[in-house]
Amino acid sequence: MKPLSTRTLNIAASLTVAIDTLAKQMIADGKDVVSLGAGEPDFPTPEPIRVAACKAIDEGKTRYTAPVGIMEVRKAVAKKLKDENGLDYKPEQIIMTSGAKHAVFNSLAALVNPGDEVIVPAPYWVTYPELVKWLGGVPVIVQATKEAKFKITAEQLRAAITDKTKAVLLNNPCNPTGAVYTKEELGDLAKVIVEKDIYCISDEVYEYFVYDTEFTSAAAFPGMAERTIVINGFSKSHCMTGWRIGYNAAPADIAKIIGKIQGQATHHPSNVAQYAALGALEMDKSNVEAMQAAFLKRRNYMLKRTAEILPVPAHAPEGAFYLFAPVTCFYGKKTPEGKVIGGSVELCEYLLQSQGLAIVPGAAFGDDTCVRFSYAASDETLEKACDRFIAGLKALV
Repeated sequence: MKPLSTRTLNIAASLTVAIDTLAKQMIADGKDVVSLGAGEPDFPTPEPIRVAACKAIDEGKTRYTAPVGIMEVRKAVAKKLKDENGLDYKPEQIIMTSGAKHAVFNSLAALVNPGDEVIVPAPYWVTYPELVKWLGGVPVIVQATKEAKFKITAEQLRAAITDKTKAVLLNNPCNPTGAVYTKEELGDLAKVIVEKDIYCISDEVYEYFVYDTEFTSAAAFPGMAERTIVINGFSKSHCMTGWRIGYNAAPADIAKIIGKIQGQATHHPSNVAQYAALGALEMDKSNVEAMQAAFLKRRNYMLKRTAEILPVPAHAPEGAFYLFAPVTCFYGKKTPEGKVIGGSVELCEYLLQSQGLAIVPGAAFGDDTCVRFSYAASDETLEKACDRFIAGLKALV
């Protein structure tokens, strides 16, 4: 047989998806598993969104539309970006996508040529470097430290830029760390981006979930609108993970390229999901605000409980709904069966097997010193997870 695609064979599978899938299979098999692996809010999709979707079906709005999406929906996205973020986009610059992950792919596909470098701050979302590699680019990892609140500095960005650099991929607020760049920090990064004449891909899907600071879009700074592709969606903010609906907001020339990509690849996202997104954009923010309040409470609970066992407390996330907890003090210890814990992967495997606790190793995000908890789960689930985490770590010798 002829060989398969080397480029595709060489990308890694998503470890977050793999852990969530394994946990769900274990639960289906009757095993007692508490899973904090997936970043999926436990709240239901709000009623106005469900009503909008059903209305679209009842009205027969189920035919092909333009590859870039339904004009009415794109107008609503443009209005949202203007009203909430101070960004001026025409509807022609908005491309509706099958989730924010699809929007990340679109952005990279529009920009990256073989050999181009894309700067990816670490810890990073697992998909970023793999998509860069898949498209023939070279991910350049810039490590952010806990001491810097898991944010890179303008000096680090400048030092990483070469004549091959095409773009920097920012995730703000960040998965997995919950880091949020202040307006001043983003402004400093923007000055370097403009000076060095590179693009910025700004994944802002967690924008509504900030706790101790304010959110600012990377595209809001001087010189950034013409070089920034904004990524956002409805999965997190409106509990629509299964609906698969997001969007790109891009400079006009890049928007045309992305439209061409979708015309050949996916055509357009589901009409029903687009009308559901329109319902999300037209409803008030009471559901979002309630979730934000719940996540803040859960964040504080997770910080308190994990501090019972962690000699070095986790950094308090400023946004999103993840806790990135340092666990290196447990490396080198042995499980009751005598297996040595060599890193975050072995630790998470041990916790899953011995305690029925599914969390994600930091190695998946480019930082093997930590593990990631998603606290987008019920209070009862979080209590069980913390009990199992503490019990598992106490059992190490």
